[in-house]
Amino acid sequence: MASFDLIIRGGRVIDGSGRASFVADVAVRGARIAEVGDLKDATADEIVDAGGKAVSPGFIDVHTHDDRMLLSDPDMAPKVSQGVTTVVIGNCGISLAPLITESRPTPPLDLLGDAAWYRYPSFDPYLHELDRRPAATNVIALVGHQTLRVGVMDALDRAATPAEIAEMKVRVTEAMQAGASGLSTGLFYPPARSAPTDEVVAVAEAVTPFGGIYATHLRNEGPQLEESVEEALEIGRRAAIAVVLSHHKASGKASHGKVARTLPRIAEAAKTQPVSLDVYPYNASSTVLLPERLEDASKVLITWSERMPDASGRDLAELAAENGVSIVEMAERLMPAGAIYFAMAEDDVQRVLRFDGAMIGSDGLPGGEMPHPRLWGTFPRVLGHYSRDLGLMPLEEAVRRMTGLSASKFGLVDRGLLREGAFADLVIFDPATVIDRATFEQPATPAAGIEAVYVNGKPVWRPSAPTGELPGRVLRRTGRIG
Repeated sequence: MASFDLIIRGGRVIDGSGRASFVADVAVRGARIAEVGDLKDATADEIVDAGGKAVSPGFIDVHTHDDRMLLSDPDMAPKVSQGVTTVVIGNCGISLAPLITESRPTPPLDLLGDAAWYRYPSFDPYLHELDRRPAATNVIALVGHQTLRVGVMDALDRAATPAEIAEMKVRVTEAMQAGASGLSTGLFYPPARSAPTDEVVAVAEAVTPFGGIYATHLRNEGPQLEESVEEALEIGRRAAIAVVLSHHKASGKASHGKVARTLPRIAEAAKTQPVSLDVYPYNASSTVLLPERLEDASKVLITWSERMPDASGRDLAELAAENGVSIVEMAERLMPAGAIYFAMAEDDVQRVLRFDGAMIGSDGLPGGEMPHPRLWGTFPRVLGHYSRDLGLMPLEEAVRRMTGLSASKFGLVDRGLLREGAFADLVIFDPATVIDRATFEQPATPAAGIEAVYVNGKPVWRPSAPTGELPGRVLRRTGRIG
């Protein structure tokens, strides 16, 4: 009689491939799935009844800023509570390594923490600290172009010199040798805004020999959205590298509807070069407070402010009225600060979610009392609101966007699919009740319907609480991505 560490009995298996679900038992031995099928005669140290529930691969959050949270809050409650078992860090050009600084990190690098967290002269010691102090989730790491610029250049309002580009390439090569999966950029932000396309291509070329990925927060997601998409595609072609367009959207009322043009362009480009995108299921974005962003938004909520901590959770326009100043002057009084910008159209969000190649990424920002609710709610919101309630896609397809598709785009081996031999990153959830409960008023509220979460065969979430297990691993790049 077969014996296992864990058997999940009678669940509706949604295997991450997009194919129709089926009822089966799932057996785990050690860190891997040992068998899938009718195991009524088998025994196990733990048997979980999943009748009426869904069993799927753990969700892969392809766009996070969890670089610090993995070390400061290793139970990763905002992520495991919604079924996430693997996070991709270092997005938007921002990574904790390679950079040492004693002064306040240049915004938006301060989104990851204060100067004490920027203590890694190269990527290798950062990944080794994650090895030594594992979190509840697995992690894939990108090296950030903004971090590279801050560490190499004496002025950021210009293009990098050939010598500076050469030094950035040395640091990227070291990061890739240490196990990074690629390069990210945030060309919209001040530290990288002056970087020309040629500079980005040159730095990205250091990733090419390793078969890594290029993930980009586009230079412009509003009036120049289409031109920015073309720039990203050009960088991918010239550097011969797979491209991921981060949190694809059209920002600002004047740009609403533009994704109806960018999505077909991306689909056409994908016929000749590796390109994909990710999306979060909300019509509001969040980042540092930037005065130039204010006119694009119908409403701005403050998530944190160093100068005025009590402003957290407040409407910027209301604060400005109370103080008798313009919203721009109020923003300047609050900075450095973070904000949520209501600047997207729901129709556009749904268009991107329906796009066949769209992966799911939260873009959540840990820290502060009033984060964007996407930090806690992204994946259950797709499963519950968009898949079940609105019928935007079948449940099997929604799970594929969170698991198998993401694993294939990021070159993960034996993850993202529920099958024999794969790693036992698993989620048990109730398809009838799963939903996000995090709101803009109560953003740190765990989702409903997530019954249990396992990472490498170990339970990391039971209903309502982390288990304290920290079985996550650094998933170093092992082959060509894309």
